[in-house]
Amino acid sequence: MNTEAYKNLIRECKAKNITLVAVSKTKPVEDILELYNLGQRDFGENYVQELVEKEKQLPKDIRWHFIGHLQSNKVKQIISFVHLIHGIDSLKLLKEINKQSEKLNKVTNCLLQVYIAQEETKFGLDESELNEIIQQFDNPAMKHVSVAGLMGMASFTDNETQIQKEFKHLKLLQTKFSTVNCQLSTLSMGMTADYKIAIEAGSTMVRIGSLIFGSRN
Repeated sequence: MNTEAYKNLIRECKAKNITLVAVSKTKPVEDILELYNLGQRDFGENYVQELVEKEKQLPKDIRWHFIGHLQSNKVKQIISFVHLIHGIDSLKLLKEINKQSEKLNKVTNCLLQVYIAQEETKFGLDESELNEIIQQFDNPAMKHVSVAGLMGMASFTDNETQIQKEFKHLKLLQTKFSTVNCQLSTLSMGMTADYKIAIEAGSTMVRIGSLIFGSRN
């Protein structure tokens, strides 16, 4: 655990009004508690089963962010406690979150994941799919989900110009698709390797793991 790096990072984020999500996937409960005791409350997990297990063992005021690829059949396992679901990449998934949220009479906050990278391995919506989902916001049947913004992952490359271009594209889409009914105020982009570029491009939320917790096994 690099507490010095964390303290510098949280100072930087607070100064710029950016939410820091500490990505704790594969990390033990003890590491999360250590960061929690320094004041961190937003934690990001990629796997449903791991998140469910950790949520049982950790303080209830943690704001859990699900940042991985979520399958529709696993939504009900996390819906009662999750703070924000980052990776909405289909209308089917959004409808399932709405359905499970309605059963609990709650509204679940979500981000739409947009495909901005030059890689086949990344998930996300293209511009026309994004538009299709945003048309649903006037639908009274969808009142149990709140789309708070967009999320994107840049290409895994050393080419900073390309990364910058991809993040700027996501920022443009945020501006283009924000409406009276849908403010899209959150822009979740930037990880350990590229968070500084993301912040310059307009990110309001960064997802950082290895800089804080050290590299994963």
